[in-house]
This record gives sequence, structure tokens and C-alpha cells, in this order.
Amino acid sequence: MEMLQLVVIILEKRKEKQNIMTNRWNFLTPTEEELHKRDKLAKDMGISPIIALLLVKRGISTTDETRKFFKPNLNDLHDPYLMPDMDKAIVRLNKALGNKEKILVYGDYDVDGTTAVSLVYKYLRLYSSALDYYIPDRYDEGYGISYKGIDYAAENDVKLIISLDCGIKAVEKVEYAKMKGIDFIICDHHMPDAVLPDAVAVLDAKRLDSQYPYEHLSGCGVGFKFMQAFAKSNNFSFAELEKLLDLVAVSIASDIVPITGENRILAYYGLKQLNTNPSLGLKGIIDVCGLTGKEITISDIVFKIGPRINASGRMMNGKEAVDLLLSKDREIAREKSENINQYNDERRELDKKITDEANAIIDNFQNMEDHKAIIVYNPEWHKGVIGIVASRLTEKYYRPAVVLTKSSELITGSARSIPGFDIYKAIESCRDLLENFGGHTYAAGLSLKEENLKAFTERFSKLAAEEIDPEQMVPQIDIDATLDFKEINSKFLNDLKKMSPFGPDNQKPVFSTLNVKDYGTSKLVGKELEHLKLELIDSNSNSPIHGIAFGMHKHSEHIKSMHPFNICYTIEENTYNGVTSIQLLVKEIKTETI
Repeated sequence: MEMLQLVVIILEKRKEKQNIMTNRWNFLTPTEEELHKRDKLAKDMGISPIIALLLVKRGISTTDETRKFFKPNLNDLHDPYLMPDMDKAIVRLNKALGNKEKILVYGDYDVDGTTAVSLVYKYLRLYSSALDYYIPDRYDEGYGISYKGIDYAAENDVKLIISLDCGIKAVEKVEYAKMKGIDFIICDHHMPDAVLPDAVAVLDAKRLDSQYPYEHLSGCGVGFKFMQAFAKSNNFSFAELEKLLDLVAVSIASDIVPITGENRILAYYGLKQLNTNPSLGLKGIIDVCGLTGKEITISDIVFKIGPRINASGRMMNGKEAVDLLLSKDREIAREKSENINQYNDERRELDKKITDEANAIIDNFQNMEDHKAIIVYNPEWHKGVIGIVASRLTEKYYRPAVVLTKSSELITGSARSIPGFDIYKAIESCRDLLENFGGHTYAAGLSLKEENLKAFTERFSKLAAEEIDPEQMVPQIDIDATLDFKEINSKFLNDLKKMSPFGPDNQKPVFSTLNVKDYGTSKLVGKELEHLKLELIDSNSNSPIHGIAFGMHKHSEHIKSMHPFNICYTIEENTYNGVTSIQLLVKEIKTETI
């Protein structure tokens, strides 16, 4: 049978055919009110007006708010009992522990799910020996609660299942479990439907009836709040739970949830734990990542630690990742970390192969440049990496992307989006054509019958065409402020560091400096001389500042000609041969007038 290949989109101008990148620089102009708040905050706190403005733009305008932002405090975590059903969940958990009932900790196979299972299991094993954990097989069972998992629980005399990072839509599955005498406590953070599963408790801050003050917790974060309430109900010390915050930080970073409010507190202390005393399992991953001895950041989790944990569920079974994260033996942790690192290498090869194949399909549809979404389908693609491929297509073409493959009798897919287009809602509007779906604003999953593929493609594409403006399809860099090089000093950097951890809704600030010139010592570096090692001056300073521009060799000739140019960048701390200095990480160089 001929392979069905559906693609909608091609960029008006392909990036690889251009000499320079096409990002639009969006200079964020402060309002009069923001300027007034900036000046007062800078004076009250003794900080740079630039730092003060960055804080004001994040909704922080008083000294008290600034101090709390600069120094998060675990005492500012919300009362877990504010979450709907938390009281019911604690009553049922305490009953299970008191009666020595068997409890199954059940979670999704991605980073958020495996860290959530590891956290809850680790904490509860201090108080129970009647525990087991279960991660569904991506290929055999699919996402979320499975009948096979419930059958496993019944066969092993489990009376209570705690589901993490999944279950919010498992109405039929929870009913099936009840028929087998098994109760459910659901801990999830995905969008619920109007009808909730008939579980003992459904913990999800996104519930329509929720009054919980913060709705952006990760799945592991919801598990943490559950354990926080459990500890509180039994007057247990918080110290043992605090040791598990490294897992929460990994989940927050990997699941791309906002690093604001409660997540900021959890991520801040989780990173502290990760850098000072990580669990043996996470230490094993840190070692194979080459991060030993370095200060681990959110970015390190996103690009190094998270993908390795994910690789277990993508290439084999997510249970192996939990086995590693729960490990109590250093040697076993080392071996399992090396296994997972190998899975990640295999995942990278597969990811590249499928991405290349998807790009080849898109190349054949260059006459469809007025369409605003990508949908690609190949029944032979590996289900475990289609989410990564969707992300790569979205990044490259700056359009929403849906990547589909065949799994058992259904077509299954992953979707990724661009700012301003809610891909979850778009997919939800096609629910009558789908067998299952779930996710967030910018990332979602779905499954459907093959006979519904054409109708789904047409409806989704039409919705994208109606809702996406042409401006949304131009990649944009938001510039927080324009600086003179003389403003960049050690105090400025130290205050900037206090704004970390950086991530969604608290992105690392991006600055620009205009009309800079080569000091005369910039040069090409790298194995293929593909990077620029810069030493630059601006019109107000003759002291050079160092920078690195990865992959920007094409600008070398202009820079060496001593003609002025513009840069946008983040400010980093660079340590080389034991000496720490300020370095600009250049995001883009523009040689034309802005």
C-alpha cells in the first residue's frame, strides 16, 4: 500500500538558503508606569535600573517582593490542603498504610512521570514495605492508565493505585479498577475534561473548581504536594521530603512548565540539592553527562539530564529510569546510567534520521507556502522520538507541527506549537475524530483511526490558517534592554544571577549593544572554524569585552573589516584555567541597520 504522506507548509524563504538568520528583534519598550516603578525599586534596593526594570516586567516592584524573588523560601510554599480532594487523598493513603494494604505507584514514561513515581515511592517506602511501582510500556500500552496496568495491580492484590502525571481523563479505566476492588488517587497537571474520573481523589490544580493559588505545577510537583500534605497530616519532618527536591527540579525543567511562583521555590531548592547532594541515580546521570564538578542549571537539565531519562522510555521502558532513580547502590547506579546514556545515543541517531526524512517530505511541498501548519505521517517512524521531531520541525519552520506514525491499529502523534497558538485547544476541537488526546498549550499527544486522518488534517489545517497571523510565523527575539558595555560589571552580573533559575516566564534576559566593533583580536575557533571568539568594543568603551558566537562564522569577514554591527546576547560567567570572567553568549549578529 502506498505510504500516506501529508504535509502542510513550507517557509516563504528557507533559512538554509539565506545568508543571515531571519529573527525579528523585538525591543521591549517600558511604559511610563514601569519606568516609575523601576526608578523607585532601583533606589530602594541599590540595584542597577536595568535589573530593576527586569524585575518590574516580571511583576516585582516592591522591596519585599524583590527579596522573596532573590531568595526563595520553602516557608512560602502553599498549603497543600488548598488543593481540591487533598483531604480525601490523605485519609485514603493513611488508611492504606495503617491497614498495610498494597499500594501501586503508577506514572507516565517521560521525565515528569518517572521523577514523580520515584519521589512518591522514595518517600512512602520510609513508612511502608507494601509498595510497588509501575510504568506503562509506550508501545504496548500507550500513554496514561492502561487496562494492563490495572490487571497487574489486581493480580498482585493491590488495593490502592496512586497515578502520577496521568489519569485526569481515565474515566473508564478508573471504573474498571473499581470493579476489581482497586481505589485510585490521581495526581495530574494536565487539562481535565468536564467529567472527572470517579477516583477517591483527583489532585489537579487545573480543575475548574480548584482554588489552589498556583496552577502550573509539574506532575512531579503535584506528587510533592501530596507527600507534603501526608507529612503534615502525620507531623513528619519536612527534611526527608526536602531531600527529594532534586527530582522536582528535574521535572520542572524537563516538562517546560513556568518557573514562577511555587515552581520557582521548588526549582531553586531542587537545584541546590542537585548541586550539593543529588541522589545516587541522578549523580550517575550527572557523571555520564560530563557535568561532574560544574554548577548544574535548568538548561543543563533540559539539554543533558532530561533527555537521558527520557531515552529510557523512548527506546526501551521507562521503568528502567525509575530503577535508576531509586537506586541505593553506587555501582548499580553507574551501570544503569551508562545503559541510559547508550539509549540516548541511539535516540539521537534515530531522531536525526526521522527528522531528515520529515524534512525531505516537506521539501516536496514547496508550492504550499501559504499554509500555516505542518502535518507529516509515516507509519514506519519510531513512536518514541516523534515528539522530538515535532519540536525540531516547529523550531525550523516556525509553524505548529504534528508528527504521526502507526502504533498497533491506530495512528498516534505528537504536536508542538509556537507562541500564540494553543495546540491543545486546536486538537481538542477535533476530538470527535480522535480516540485519545491530552497535553498542554504548546505540546500535546493524540491518537486516531486511519480513516479519520484526512478529516483531521483538513480541520486542523483550517483552524491554523484562521488563527495564526503571518507575524506569528516570523521567529522573534525579545530584547529586554540595550546596554553600553561599561554597564556590564561584576555587580551587574551578581544581581542578574539572583534572578535565576531561569526558564519559561522567567527567561534569561537578552540584551543588545549597537554599533560594536572588533577590538582587532576576534578570531574563528572550533574544529571547522565555525564559531567566533569575539573581543569587542562599543562607542562608549575602549576596554574589550569577550564573547562567543556559536556557528556564526559567516560574519567573520564583516567583523574583521572593522565595520560596526549589532549584537544581542545573554551575559554569562565563564571559567577557564581557574579564572572566572564575564562573557557574552551572542544569540545573533546583525550587520544591517536596525
